Order: sequence, then structure tokens, then C-alpha cells
Amino acid sequence: MPPAHPFDDDKLREECGVYGVIGLTDAANFVALGLHALQHRGQEAGGIVSHDARTGFHSAHRFGYVRDNFTKASLMETLPGTLAIGHVRYSTAGSKGQTAIRDVQPFFGEFSMGGAAIAHNGNITNAEALRRELIDRGSIFQSSSDSECIIHLMARSLQKTIPERMKDALRRVEGAFSVVAMTRTKLIGVRDPLGVRPLVLGRFGEGWVLSSETCALDIIGAELVREIEPGEMVQISPEKGVESFRPFEPRPSRFCIFEQVYFSRPDSILGGRSVYETRHQIGVELAREAPVEADLVCPVPDSGTPAAIGYAHESGIPFGMGIIRNQYVGRTFIEPTEQIRNMGVRLKLNVNRALIEGKRIVLVDDSVVRGTTSRKIKEMILDAGAKEVHFRIASPPTAWPCFYGVDTPEREKLLASHMNEDEMRDYLGVDSLRFISLDGLYRAVGEARGRNAACPQYCDACFSGDYPVAPSDMIDKGFQTKAAE
Repeated sequence: MPPAHPFDDDKLREECGVYGVIGLTDAANFVALGLHALQHRGQEAGGIVSHDARTGFHSAHRFGYVRDNFTKASLMETLPGTLAIGHVRYSTAGSKGQTAIRDVQPFFGEFSMGGAAIAHNGNITNAEALRRELIDRGSIFQSSSDSECIIHLMARSLQKTIPERMKDALRRVEGAFSVVAMTRTKLIGVRDPLGVRPLVLGRFGEGWVLSSETCALDIIGAELVREIEPGEMVQISPEKGVESFRPFEPRPSRFCIFEQVYFSRPDSILGGRSVYETRHQIGVELAREAPVEADLVCPVPDSGTPAAIGYAHESGIPFGMGIIRNQYVGRTFIEPTEQIRNMGVRLKLNVNRALIEGKRIVLVDDSVVRGTTSRKIKEMILDAGAKEVHFRIASPPTAWPCFYGVDTPEREKLLASHMNEDEMRDYLGVDSLRFISLDGLYRAVGEARGRNAACPQYCDACFSGDYPVAPSDMIDKGFQTKAAE
């Protein structure tokens, strides 16, 4: 199934979103609401598994949006119980763009001590090696997803409880993972030792919630308690509440900095700080680093808006919505005529000609990946009568692929992998192009001294090529990290 906006190939695709609830009647309904709030993290498919004390485990997996599936009473009635977990997916491993329903999480396994379901956000960088090992030892895989390795590793563990088996399994896994899992009686949340992917804990009445982002706590009225810490496992049960464990050796945190730039919703909280405020500050830093004489600052909606407001505030150049987004471009508008398809980005973005004409425009966007959409937007702005077009990008150049749960193109398809800033400017055909510096980005997220090159405070591998966990499966296939070049 194509992405929600099939004409925009110049964005990194969101990873996945996970959600879990325990201690609430009709827990699956709350999970459905949470997944709706996390839809930006995965728009290809979704799934929910619930447990009822009388009837056991129940599951539903569907392609498409949460609103088109998990709002139907006839479906939700099949997911009873006070404990449920869910997942929204954009394929980052396995059959990208050709997902089978068996690839859709949560995955379920029946063990000697009872059943368990697991939903995973991230990417296992040694999944292929693990899969070969497990198949050689007799495991039979049902999906193409890297996440299924966790279930098989749990099945082979000799530990006596499911949480202990999960600890065993995750110690074998490399890469990035935030996991929400459930047994018959417990809700479990785990973050990898580096804390690359987000996971938060919330409270709602007598119940507890685990979520990829705080915005999905807000939708049900839950209170944010805290973030699950890097390398932490929490077990939540009605009897004991929240129990915390440390199954991994401690390591310095390397949270994904692109969550701050693009992936997380602007109304979420990361590290105790509003994502919106961080993106606004990115625009402020960008205006300080890359000033330009212009008449109007315009965002590329919607992801460039907070940074554009920050840029306008700091530069003193007026802010205006020079580009308007059509919010209703969806899956039903995917197979028109070739002539319509060639309109590309115009199907979802339209220039506000009355505002643009005759002006020098600063366009603020969150990133440039391939550059294809940026070129089309520039052409639209010039066609509308703009005198000059200046691009300001709220992230450093994306020069390296991500292997930790983000679907990025191969390195040679990333514009910044083979062009410097001036060459990219000429390729895009704009009057000027500037990216925020890596240090400027770090300052914007609250690191006053910028990036610590000896021990970076975030995972910024897509910008720096500094991979905190070696992508061993890709290295086996011939990928060269920056350190190896």
C-alpha cells in the first residue's frame, strides 16, 4: 500500500508507533484512540491485541488508517478486556511497500507459561544474522519483519517467566527498539540501552498507559508520569503497579535527534520540553546562522511551520502562509491518469499567489532528502511570480541512511551524500540554500555548548555518519560506515 502522500518522496518516512493500556475497561478502545494520535508515525497498517480474563487473547490487524478500521463497533467488540497493546506501521524492514497482513504487528506467541504479544518501534540491525541462526535451529518464521526475531528468541530462552525471557531475547538484539508487550496479566515496556526511540509512561485513573509520544496520552486525557529511561524495562500489573528493571549494561543515551526535527508531533513533549518550542528555536538558530534579505518567510507545510515562525521572529522578516496544503489528499487519490500524476506536488500543495507575487521568499523546510519535491516547490513559487527563492533547512544535510527504524533511501540517492551545499543550491535552482549546522541544531534542542564530538548527546547518524550501533547486517552486505571510508 502506498504512503498517504504518494507524490512526496522527499521526506524520511516515520518509523512506527506503539501503545499499551492496562487496568481500563474496554482497553482496546483506548488503544485505538492512542494509535489515531500516533498515525503520523505509521500509515500503512495497524493492529491491536487485547486480553480478557474470561475469553483470553483477541487480535485484529488491518491495512490502512486507524480511523477506517478501529472505529467500527463491530470490530472493537471483538477486542474485549482490560489489557491491550497496539501498533501502527510504516515498513522499515521486511517487504517495504508489499506488506502482507502477517507482517502487521503486534505479534503473538504462545509459550508454555502462557501467551504474549509484542509491538516494536525501531529496527534490529542484526536481524538477518539472528534470523539465519534461528532458522538453522528450527524456528519457522511467519513474517518478513525483523521484530519477529524477538518472539523466536523468547521461545528459545530457558527462563521461567515471559518478562525474563524478553530480557534474554533483547540482550541478543542490536539496534534501536522501544517495545510494548503484554502477557495475560502484565503490560511491559522496554527501551534499548541507547534510548534511540521514544517511550513514555502515563496514568489514567486506575489504569496505566505506555505510548511512543505524549500526544497520544493527551487524546484520552491521561497524565504524563515520565519517560521510560534508556535501558529500562517496566512491568505493570494491577497488583504491583509499575516495577522498574535494568536488564542491560548502562550506556550513554543517544536519543534520535530527528524526532525533534520532524518525526514527533509538535504538541508532544520530549525530554521535558515541547517539540514545538524546540522547532521554533531551530528556526531562531537558523536565522542567526543564515540570514538573508527577503520580504516574506514561508513554511513548507506542515512540518516546516514552527521553524519558519522562529526564523521570522528572529530575523524580523514577516511570516506568511505562502503555500497552502490540501489536507484531503489521501489513499483514494492514487491511481488517476498519467497527466494528473505528473502534477505531483500540486495535488497537495498550492501557492498563495496573492501573497507571493513580486516578493523575495524564504522557504523553510525540515529537511532535503532527494531534492525532488524541493525543486517542484521552487518552480511553483517562481511560477507564482516570486522575485527570489531562498531555502532554509531546519536540519543539517541528510547524507547517511538511518538503520534504526527510519525508512531512508540508499546513500547514493541522498542528495547530500554526493553534493556540497553550493552544488545542492545549483541543483535545486534557488538563489540561496542554507542548512542549520549540527552545532546549531544541538543548541536548539538545549545543548548550549553544541555537539560533544567525543560523545554525542543524540543519535545524529543521518547527518554525521556516526552510527552508535554498527549496522552489522548492512555491513555484511558491503555498506561502508564513515569510520570505514
